[in-house]
Amino acid sequence: MEVIHKIGRRKTAVARVYVTPGKGDITINKRELADYFSTATLQYKVKQPFALTNTEDTYDVKVNVYGGGITGQAEAVRLALSRVMCEIDADNREVLKPEGLLTRDPRMVERKKFGQKKARKKFQFSKR
Repeated sequence: MEVIHKIGRRKTAVARVYVTPGKGDITINKRELADYFSTATLQYKVKQPFALTNTEDTYDVKVNVYGGGITGQAEAVRLALSRVMCEIDADNREVLKPEGLLTRDPRMVERKKFGQKKARKKFQFSKR
C-alpha cells in the first residue's frame, strides 16, 4: 500500500490527510495530536474512524488542516480519515456509514445581509 490522500471539509475547515502503513502516529500541521487538539473529545473525534474499524495502531497519519475553528478542523480530519478507511477496505463502509462519519455536514454560516445587523437580526424598528 502506498500513501493514500483524501480531503475532508466541515464549515470552512479543510483537512488534507496522508495515510501510510505504520505504528499509529498522528501528526497534524507538524505537531502531535495531543499538542494540536488539546481536549479529549477532539482527540476522540479524530481517532473515531480507527476505533470503529479496529485499526488503531496500524497506520501513520500526516494531516494539513486550515480554516475554521478547532472543532470544525477535528471533524474535517475525521471525515477525511473515514474516507481513507473506506478506500483501504470497502467493508469498513458498513461500519462507518451508520455512525454518520461519511456524511459531509453541509451546515455553513449564513451570510450577513445589507441593511441588517447580522444574517437574521435587524436594526431596532421605531414606529414613531
